[in-house]
Amino acid sequence: MNIALIGSGGREHALCQKLYNSDIVTKIFCIPGNAGTAPLAENLDIDFLNFNKLLSTIKFYNISLVVIGPELPLVRGMVDFLKKNKIKVFGPDKYAAQLEGSKAFMKSLCKKYKIPTARFKICKNKEDVTVFLSQCHMPVVVKADGLASGKGVTICQSKKEVRRFSSEIFLGRFKTSKKVILEEFLEGEEASYFLIVDINNFLFIGSAQDHKRVGENETGPNTGGMGAYSPAPIIDKNLEKKIINRIVKPTLKALKVKKHPYTGFLYVGLMIKNNEPYLIEYNVRMGDPECQVIMPRLKTDLVKLLNAAVENKLNEVKIKWSEDKCMAIVLCAKGYPNEYANNKKINLMNIKLTRKSFIFHAGTKIKNNLLFSNGGRILNIVVLGNSFLKIRNLIFKIIKTINWKWGFFRRDIGWRVIEKNENYKRFFKR
Repeated sequence: MNIALIGSGGREHALCQKLYNSDIVTKIFCIPGNAGTAPLAENLDIDFLNFNKLLSTIKFYNISLVVIGPELPLVRGMVDFLKKNKIKVFGPDKYAAQLEGSKAFMKSLCKKYKIPTARFKICKNKEDVTVFLSQCHMPVVVKADGLASGKGVTICQSKKEVRRFSSEIFLGRFKTSKKVILEEFLEGEEASYFLIVDINNFLFIGSAQDHKRVGENETGPNTGGMGAYSPAPIIDKNLEKKIINRIVKPTLKALKVKKHPYTGFLYVGLMIKNNEPYLIEYNVRMGDPECQVIMPRLKTDLVKLLNAAVENKLNEVKIKWSEDKCMAIVLCAKGYPNEYANNKKINLMNIKLTRKSFIFHAGTKIKNNLLFSNGGRILNIVVLGNSFLKIRNLIFKIIKTINWKWGFFRRDIGWRVIEKNENYKRFFKR
């Protein structure tokens, strides 16, 4: 079968690699793809948000299944359009995609169905902001309502900072946002829990913990993600039951009641406080860079999983996992997430990878048969192994060999889980 994969980031390269490994795939078309997907698929440089152009391309290449990687086409209604034109597609419809596309929608759903989340207020103007500030303690989390590429969330330490960032959102800093969501700050440990969902069933498809802040020691502005590791040790069987019963099931039931049952990947962003899960956010697709640490651990054929979800037969599938742990560190362009230089040459010719190490491209392109940077997050260096500390050291060696002077990366990815393990070892040495 021919498959079209929508997107151009590290997540899409990781998905593309997994699709490529399937026995039932004839050809993959990445729209538009990147330099990393080019050896695995045919990259088609078309505007996928031009739905009519996309439909013509799908028909021309006799594509049997469309897999949508990023959130924007989902929020814009690509699934609805393709289904209307009798194209098999994996992902949620436009209504369900509001779980990510509108934080106000998601928070209102939490309130109605008693899903545990931080106390919040949906603000339409400065007066609403003032009311919430009079009722809460600092710090306060300020969120843009709509999509903001991972950069629409700020933890503010003062009321002045809250008012300033809220005003920027009201004035159109993020084009998709006319409202501001203010939240109480929850102290705890973040984790991401992933599901693959059809109309009647869902299956766990991995856990991860990522690092959103640009700087080490969790400092600086939020980014799309500086690195991740999987599995998330904090999610044990007891906590998983709470996540499913208190958060996942009420959400899926609510969408069914609205006659928009969820299908696709579902990313449950959590804050774990005193072993209790609170919903921070939903993403209606795989995370990036979380996907890059989950896919290498997946032993089940991804295409069979996707087909089962589209045909509402997930109850007939069992997912198998590698016992290895996995970590990704993102090599970014200097200046990211603010201004950065583009079109900088990258040399990967001397990089020797094993069957347990990968480089997933994110912001890259090929020009005159040479590799160049094409974005803020450039490469994801990913390694499988049995120790997060050893994995991270191997990633450092690969990055050192790449020797890209235009880039930077965080050296403390996985610090929490590594610190716990090191303390654990020291305890038993006494």
